[in-house]
Amino acid sequence: MNNTVLVTGGAGFIGSNFVLAWVNQGLGTVVNLDKLTYAGNLDNLVSLEHSAHHVFVHGDIGDQHLVAKLLDEHKPRAVINFAAESHVDRSIHGPEDFIQTNIVGTFHLLEAVRAYWGALNTADKASFRFLHVSTDEVYGSLGKDDPAFTETTPYAPNSPYSASKASSDHLVRSYHHTYGLPTLTTNCSNNYGPYHFPEKLIPLVIHNALAGKPLPVYGNGLQVRDWLYVEDHCAAIRRVLEAGKVGEVYNVGGWNEKTNIDIVRMLCRMLDAKQPRADGQSYANLITYVADRPGHDIRYAIDATKIATELGWKPAETFETGIEKTVNWYLAHQDWVNNITSGDYRNWIQTHYSERGEEMA
Repeated sequence: MNNTVLVTGGAGFIGSNFVLAWVNQGLGTVVNLDKLTYAGNLDNLVSLEHSAHHVFVHGDIGDQHLVAKLLDEHKPRAVINFAAESHVDRSIHGPEDFIQTNIVGTFHLLEAVRAYWGALNTADKASFRFLHVSTDEVYGSLGKDDPAFTETTPYAPNSPYSASKASSDHLVRSYHHTYGLPTLTTNCSNNYGPYHFPEKLIPLVIHNALAGKPLPVYGNGLQVRDWLYVEDHCAAIRRVLEAGKVGEVYNVGGWNEKTNIDIVRMLCRMLDAKQPRADGQSYANLITYVADRPGHDIRYAIDATKIATELGWKPAETFETGIEKTVNWYLAHQDWVNNITSGDYRNWIQTHYSERGEEMA
């Protein structure tokens, strides 16, 4: 079997960072299947435009015939599934897309992969892996003093998004236990870093601050999240793919629990220092509290002991070093931001936040 992998959703935030690292580190060829919905962006991959080790295919994981064709043609040794609708607010406004992509799409992907894997010779079948990338949100919400999520925490999803991801996780598990498909699942905490679509907290704050627009904070801003630098996440996935035990789940976290309002204030301080406002005021003056999201989970926290103990992975970045890299990247790549903050994104931001009494775009 050659050193090719099929990556689904490889034009999105985490997927594109994974693809870039894989190709740039000389690990092999990536066949990149992406539907290019609002968050899929080929600008993320422009540096690979002329690379012989990156094959981009515009398509849907729900197109079982297309997936089967790609598997037969390229003979990958692994499939890494990033493809997902992944924004809680969008799932509240329009859950059907999440059901179709995250559940039905994953089912069709698994069916195509199962048929491909079943036809491999004995040696290739033994080395093949299907790695499914999921989220900590499937575990539900934690209280202030509750222990962090482990791989054995019962699922308790609270949004259409997290419920659809939980369903996809269960499908992947079932294909291992029923058919023997060699699966691996990772559940990660909140990612941040380059190429992050600016509807999520950190890039939204940076983008709006530089544009002099309000910085929306849900409720009291005391919701707690664990923050993981995206390149650390990609390194963890590579490690799980390399050495993870078939059928196992690995939680990937950054050991960085912070409240949303603390994140926003930190970003304001950093921007005050790096790119001060013309009027001399702090960006913190733009902070605007908006009505809370329906069913907003209070706290997520990942216990990443298992992947550290069994596979030797730990994040290389602290939050302080990771957020410094992130802010510097956005300041240096304003053209990238401006190219995508239009069209579907702008319309969605305007509709969503105007319902909460504020125009954010």
